[in-house]
Amino acid sequence: MEEKYALELILKGKRVDGRKFDEFRKIEINKGIIKKAEGSASVKIGDTEVIAGVKMNVGEPFSDSPNEGILIVNSEFTPLASPDFETGPPSEDAVELSRVVDRGIRESHAIEVEKLVIVPGEKVWVNFIDIHMINHQGNLLDAAALAAVSALLNAKVPKLDGENVLREDYERKLPVLHVPITVTVGKVGDNFIVDPTLQEEKILDSKLSIAVREDDTICALQKQGTKGLKFEDISQMVRIAREKAKELRKLVQSGD
Repeated sequence: MEEKYALELILKGKRVDGRKFDEFRKIEINKGIIKKAEGSASVKIGDTEVIAGVKMNVGEPFSDSPNEGILIVNSEFTPLASPDFETGPPSEDAVELSRVVDRGIRESHAIEVEKLVIVPGEKVWVNFIDIHMINHQGNLLDAAALAAVSALLNAKVPKLDGENVLREDYERKLPVLHVPITVTVGKVGDNFIVDPTLQEEKILDSKLSIAVREDDTICALQKQGTKGLKFEDISQMVRIAREKAKELRKLVQSGD
């Protein structure tokens, strides 16, 4: 019944919570919330809440990129966030979210990975971004991506004493060059909406998640949903994402 009501409203040009189609719920970003992490942030979009932490370890570079640091994104969907989530190994949805967040950061060249080399070809910094879902009330991907980028902006590179990582003694800020923002645009009939609630997500025909760099470069696209999108739909969704990304980026960068 709730989904049917939400659908009827959208088809009439309205939303259950009274927002405009291109309006996000209230967004709150808090950085540096985990003292033992190299970087961290919590993000609330409405009642959806996500926490991201950055941990840096020393490791060997990949063989095909011997002079670059490493980025690894993991996410955890726990029953605490939603009764639909189960304990155990990462679900397909968790793996998919991690990949999309990773792709947006990686393809935007957000981190200057060349500056994370300790010994060329032998030793580099490995950046782990762990994302934890605290409450799922829709649009988890945008919240997770926002938390990950905010945590990276807050992160610092620890000092090394031989083979020991000095966790509370920092050498410099993590070399973040770009700030990619992921915006998901949903399509219902002929209408496009941003920041769908959990209720609205269940009635979307399709949705497109778009990672946008500050120069408006599209870094990554991820389409979900059972119905196809026309070229003009994608063009409209990209336009909306670019505009909303500017707003969200200002929130992420405030206080830096």
